[in-house]
Amino acid sequence: MPGSLYSLEVQPNIPPALACLHDFANNLYYSWSRKVRGLFFRMDAALWEACGHNPKIFLRRVAQERVDAALADPTYMFDLEETRAQFERYLSDPPHPEIAAHLDPHEDLIAYFCAEYGFHESFPIYSGGLGILAGDHCKAASDLGLPFVAVGLLYRVGYFTQTIDAQGQQVESFLPVNFDDLPISPVLDETGKELVFWLPLPGRQIAVKLWQAHVGRVRLILLDTDLAQNSPQDRAITYRLYGGDKSMRIQQEILLGMGGVRALRALGLHPSAWHVNEGHAAFLIVERCREYVAQGMGFEAALELTATNTVFTTHTPVDAGHDAFEIGLVEQYFRDIAHGMGLDFERFIRLGSVDATPSSFDMTTLALRGSRQHNGVSRIHGHVASRMARDLWPQIEPEENPVRYVTNGVHVSTFLAREWANLLDQRQRDWRLHLCDRDFWREALDQIPDHRFWSLRQSLKREMLDDVAQRIRDQHHRNGSSEAVIRKSLSVITQQDQDVLVIGFARRFATYKRATLLFNDLERLARLVNDDERPVVFIFAGKAHPADEPAQAMIRTIWEIAHRPEFLGRILLLEGYDMALARKLVTGVDVWLNTPEYPLEASGTSGQKAGMNGVVNLSVLDGWWGEGFEGDNGWAITPHGPEYSAEYRNSQEAHDLMEMLRKEVVPLYYHRDKGSFSSRWVALSKASMRSILPRFNSERMVLDYTRGFYLTALRNHKAFHAEGGQLARELAEWKARIRMTWPKIRAERVDLATTQLHHGEALEIKVAVDVDGLSAQDVRVECQFGRLSNSAHFELDSHYLLEADGQDEKGRQLYTLKMQPSLAGLQVYRIRIVPWHPALTHPYEMGCMLWL
Repeated sequence: MPGSLYSLEVQPNIPPALACLHDFANNLYYSWSRKVRGLFFRMDAALWEACGHNPKIFLRRVAQERVDAALADPTYMFDLEETRAQFERYLSDPPHPEIAAHLDPHEDLIAYFCAEYGFHESFPIYSGGLGILAGDHCKAASDLGLPFVAVGLLYRVGYFTQTIDAQGQQVESFLPVNFDDLPISPVLDETGKELVFWLPLPGRQIAVKLWQAHVGRVRLILLDTDLAQNSPQDRAITYRLYGGDKSMRIQQEILLGMGGVRALRALGLHPSAWHVNEGHAAFLIVERCREYVAQGMGFEAALELTATNTVFTTHTPVDAGHDAFEIGLVEQYFRDIAHGMGLDFERFIRLGSVDATPSSFDMTTLALRGSRQHNGVSRIHGHVASRMARDLWPQIEPEENPVRYVTNGVHVSTFLAREWANLLDQRQRDWRLHLCDRDFWREALDQIPDHRFWSLRQSLKREMLDDVAQRIRDQHHRNGSSEAVIRKSLSVITQQDQDVLVIGFARRFATYKRATLLFNDLERLARLVNDDERPVVFIFAGKAHPADEPAQAMIRTIWEIAHRPEFLGRILLLEGYDMALARKLVTGVDVWLNTPEYPLEASGTSGQKAGMNGVVNLSVLDGWWGEGFEGDNGWAITPHGPEYSAEYRNSQEAHDLMEMLRKEVVPLYYHRDKGSFSSRWVALSKASMRSILPRFNSERMVLDYTRGFYLTALRNHKAFHAEGGQLARELAEWKARIRMTWPKIRAERVDLATTQLHHGEALEIKVAVDVDGLSAQDVRVECQFGRLSNSAHFELDSHYLLEADGQDEKGRQLYTLKMQPSLAGLQVYRIRIVPWHPALTHPYEMGCMLWL
């Protein structure tokens, strides 16, 4: 009987000349600096792969002789010193000119809360797109020099590791992480002790330890309850990302929102703007209100003071994706907190519901009520989100309610292939300073010869296919496949003497993403992929949530089809989707396929990552592609709206997809008019790159948030916190008066409506409003001019305000407009009344509007 196995790690002695490698390993700058990662790779490539690209593990396990060899290599040491100097320059670079002009790093601080962050595969506290988006937001904030702190939870196992078994079933493995392996360190207090604070929960207090990670120049604060002082149940709160039942979920969100605020206070940080990235963190609104009430402010004023500098971003166009908790569960955790703020529990529940008789407490509703700036994450999603939230502003048309949009973008330095970065460094060394400059990218890419462009794309594809081939071998060997099946599975992608068109589909598996739309007509698909003269391979990858059985069924369907004889080697399903595999796929495939059910794709960013690498998108016109498609930079499937049945939509859009593949995509790729390559494909690929990279990068995204949201929040912070929050008190009282009075407001037009005018003549409009005790300044009368479309939809041309003009004999307030119409011919106009206060962040945030 074999004896026990004992673990032993023999660590090298890292000499002072190489000590900066530890600095690199402890700053997530390595997640986007290929030069930094290259230093580890060059020291021991095999170990770098075996360590999962984790620099902290690498430095503990690399052999001493490898360290000594690097130290003795002049080229390595030169590159090390150059990279170290570049890193130090980056940390001390001045902020972006717009940031420097409008923000004071000594006074302004933006706090960003999110349940997950995806920086790199070596730091597994993310599940998918939301986390990677949050990671890119932090990276861009660092690049721009934005005064910014991020807050999240430190999960012991994070999300699951995926394998796919011999029956096509997803198998989830939850592997605990050793925090010593992560680029984090405990936060220390002024005495040098690890900072721990206590967070009250019903009947107990839980200990919360703070960790920090450095993301370039940005700090990420992470909360951890897996401490000896806590009960096993409380230690489990930060065990698993998106794990457990509703009780566990509400505890995680209390920790993130309320605990996150207390964490910043424990650090002595007092943000002047707060960004709630998805509803998971919305309880920070409750905690901040509780703070203000504890300082002597009434709840309504406290809510106003909290909301005025809070930004909320929603990412979810699917109702089921919004967290909602049963009233009884919320009461268990918040009845005492509500009473402590002077509220009865029914008033507290209305913060998270729009129903007269609430049946649940919705976190998105709480976030919307507790913020004054709200946005979706693409133009289409902004419209969807405004319609979903319309009940919060019942008298306002969704197009005019406060929900706006900022289209997501991705971090270029993270996702642009090393080969592209090297080529650009040779030709345009300052390209990183022009990330948002379309003219720059048009000129830069046009200067690259077509044959060089094609060659680089083919090189990236070959590197990706080699990686995919090894992954396929590993999967088959583990599942006990025969050598004949393995050879057939690899037969197309391992050919060295024939090109192959590779189409990728990789993302989280969810039913609305319709990963199986391609398979509606298997006979046509078989003919498409089995053309020996024009071979095509489809690569699929992605995880399904462990509780999402329909999504897991889609994985089984793809697995089953991929193992049919006619598709073996032509359709490949990869397991273990993570950021490392994502980087390979978005840089290496030829076409990026996306087939969501319109309008359920909030944004999607994988196609942006692919497009900036010269991959061509073929996508339903949803999410970001609704803005990104320009006619000559990819292909678009026109969606059918929700008024059609799902069966009809799927059938028609699957047919359109197959027609595009058969008639446009495949012929264009194999149209080798330049001998070894297709000049028309290169033109399409260049158009993809130059149109997508400058428009859909995270620098543009964070600048959009800064210009459109953060600066307003910072101005509000200064105005509303002056004189002990006096403006918040005044605005809260004014809103209470408006809510009481608005149902009694009556208005009528008192002039004779003119139906015809000659050019140059003035139109006079006079409206009498019974303001019921309000002042003339409390009410604004607006007039809109426009035309009616063929579908009788009002199309706005111009907007006017009527001026207060005394009172009539009935004591009603008069408002008058005298103007000359700017439009000629037949037009229409309409008149409406809204409450008005100069401290409103959005003119219609009260949701009150009366039409004449």
